[in-house]
Amino acid sequence: MIKRLLLFSVLFWSATAWAQPKESEAWKKIYRAFAPQVNDLVHTRLDARFDYNNSYLLGNVWITLKPHFYPTDSLQLDAKGMDIKKVMLISGGKQIPLTYQYDSLVLSIQLGRTFKKNEQYTVYIDYVARPNEFKVDGSAAITDAKGLYFINPKGEDKDKPTQIWTQGETEATSVWVPTLDKPNQKTTQLFNLTYPSKYVSLSNGKLIAQKKNADGSRTDTWSMELPHSPYLFFIGIGDYAIVKDVYKGKEVNYYVEKAYEKVARKIFGNTPEMIAFFEKKLGVDYPWVKYSQIVGRDYVSGAMENTTATLHQESAQQDARELVDGNSWESTIAHELFHQWFGDLVTAESWSNLSVNESFADYSQLLWLEYKYGADEGQYEQFSSMRGYIASGQQSRDLIRFYYKDKEDMFDAVSYNKGGRILHMLRNYVGDEAFFASLNKYLNTYKFGNGNAHKLRLAFEAVTGKDLNWFFNQWYFGSGHPKLDITYQYDASKQLASVSIKQVQSGEKLFKLPVAIDIWHGNNKKRYQVWVENKTDSFSFSVASKPDLINVDPDRVLLAEKKENKNLSDYIFQFKHAGNYINKQEALSYATAHITEEGATQLLKDALTDPYYHVRAQAIAGLAEVAPDESTIRKMENIARMDAKRTVRADAIDLLGKLADSSYMMFFEQAIDDSSYAVAGAALEAYAVLDSAGAFQKARALSKLPAKGRLSSAIAGILISHGGDDEFETISKAYDKMPLSYDKVDMTMMYVLFADKINNKNSFKKIIDDVTGFMALIPASVKDQINKPLAEALRMLAGKKAQEGKQDLADYILTKLPEDKK
Repeated sequence: MIKRLLLFSVLFWSATAWAQPKESEAWKKIYRAFAPQVNDLVHTRLDARFDYNNSYLLGNVWITLKPHFYPTDSLQLDAKGMDIKKVMLISGGKQIPLTYQYDSLVLSIQLGRTFKKNEQYTVYIDYVARPNEFKVDGSAAITDAKGLYFINPKGEDKDKPTQIWTQGETEATSVWVPTLDKPNQKTTQLFNLTYPSKYVSLSNGKLIAQKKNADGSRTDTWSMELPHSPYLFFIGIGDYAIVKDVYKGKEVNYYVEKAYEKVARKIFGNTPEMIAFFEKKLGVDYPWVKYSQIVGRDYVSGAMENTTATLHQESAQQDARELVDGNSWESTIAHELFHQWFGDLVTAESWSNLSVNESFADYSQLLWLEYKYGADEGQYEQFSSMRGYIASGQQSRDLIRFYYKDKEDMFDAVSYNKGGRILHMLRNYVGDEAFFASLNKYLNTYKFGNGNAHKLRLAFEAVTGKDLNWFFNQWYFGSGHPKLDITYQYDASKQLASVSIKQVQSGEKLFKLPVAIDIWHGNNKKRYQVWVENKTDSFSFSVASKPDLINVDPDRVLLAEKKENKNLSDYIFQFKHAGNYINKQEALSYATAHITEEGATQLLKDALTDPYYHVRAQAIAGLAEVAPDESTIRKMENIARMDAKRTVRADAIDLLGKLADSSYMMFFEQAIDDSSYAVAGAALEAYAVLDSAGAFQKARALSKLPAKGRLSSAIAGILISHGGDDEFETISKAYDKMPLSYDKVDMTMMYVLFADKINNKNSFKKIIDDVTGFMALIPASVKDQINKPLAEALRMLAGKKAQEGKQDLADYILTKLPEDKK
């Protein structure tokens, strides 16, 4: 499942540590071992039909198993919320009824005889899965765990397609098919799916047969000949266009809604190149028979790496204008593809070891972006992901956790972001060749089996010949990160440059860190390698003259927070010479924070011509902190019209809009029609500063046309700011159509404010229903950061309505808020 999880970027704008209610800590004494293996799955055959009226799966499953080691005469299958019709043993072509007990969660079966190790047997079960009638908490990336999802099954919503899709992680596959629903189980499979012939299907493995039935249905047979874990089972059915690519003779397909058929390759078309890149880096061929990707409506997790059949959230479906601004889903595509090796080929043996799945997938984003778009893009990913971890407030959690309240809690910024940064440090320490050779050994040793952190360490030790217990104990089986207070000094009389590094993190834990130090004189640098492992470490270096810059951790590899006694001149030199994105980012941040110092504004101006667009964007943001001079304005005008990156053009338009200069009116009006949603949205907002009434009319007209991203937010913001009941239908429809995304977070707060302008009670209640419904969908990983501000806004709205004498509306709001948010 995706790293950052859905809405994980929210951590960047909301790092508030909300107070949590006191909860039982009994879970801290429960050791989370891997699931006991009494029986092992061997093969799963499923015949499934779908009752769209009731949202049921009518299933017949043949499960072949064998005892793991000890003889056994019983079998316990995970089967959640089902109607069990028959349970039989298949023996010699006969069906032998078996005695069983069922408590709605576990199907306990007496096999009628004892089976020995390696003696296979097959159990047949006739059942009905009723996912909508089964309720249980889901993972941090999903809001429930019903496993099988019927989307608009009766076709009642004309704006939404009818679809079926499944989500198995962590242990929800057993809501729709009885199985041993644990990650340390592996099985081959054969799925026969019968569904209306107007649709198409997708499942794991290869489509080997299709049969038209007399009742107008079709039966597709999907064969998965290589074993994988049950949580990776997948079924997808709907009215899709299938856009076909190929890689080394294997199908590479993209299942998208037909409206997106023409842009599917612009979204997913780098997939074959990604496969080739990952194969080369890992030295392990893509292991499966095909690779398909499908987009599911109302899927809130982001994406899920079902073996050979990745499911993406509908935000992946970007139209041509969105793609002008860049493919926002590309790193997610890489993330899920890398899981086909780390997670699917070699699967974490338990949720405690989730990091050996997710940290690799998280790190694959950096690998791909670095390869495809250059070092700066990789560095930006490094910076962004580390910032997400730092902002998460989850620093007290170990990467590998054998004690947790719920397995779903493992899906956090530690398993994803921090784990990826730890891999980056490990790569830097052992070197590229050894790093990827170690991954190769790990994959080849444990393929079609299970991995854990210890197995990963052993693979690295076998390749490198280094004892890495210190590294894994510190980073995998420990928590936190170093906070470093770094000071630089120069002694002219002794011609010595010195560096003092003090670990100032709370607690007694000290980190052992291999650290590079660059000493610069003009265009020349010399690199030194040192070890930091004490409370305070000091290092001295003989130099001929005072260094222009001393740069600790120059490649910005360390997972650490750093405080340094650098001044603006140091940062100016760092920006111009140290090279990589994070060095530049730090310099611009310092200049922005010290904008009144001589040279700060000029550094920001110089950065406007940097080759990397994120640097240019940050420079614009810094210059927006002060009244721009004439030269800055001229630069902004040029960027707003000509910058190669449309999102940077939009940033420049934002700055020009703040000037409230009517001479830009025509330019803003023309830019509203730009092919980029980012530019068009920024232009509309800038136009509104000059002519709010005119912008309102333009927003009303634009609301009738397709719009997404920044333009959609701008339209909604203007209509909400200036409109009322007349705009309700337009805004409500736009809100309903917007997928769960960062943009929708922003719009939801505006939507609450809009409710205060609505006089129609039914419309008012619709807004409250929409907002609280949105809150219910928020993943647990960011629920507090998003929902608490929304809940507070709703409470304030309720108070205002009560003061206005509209107690019924106030009460309606309060009854809709979850009990723990009131």
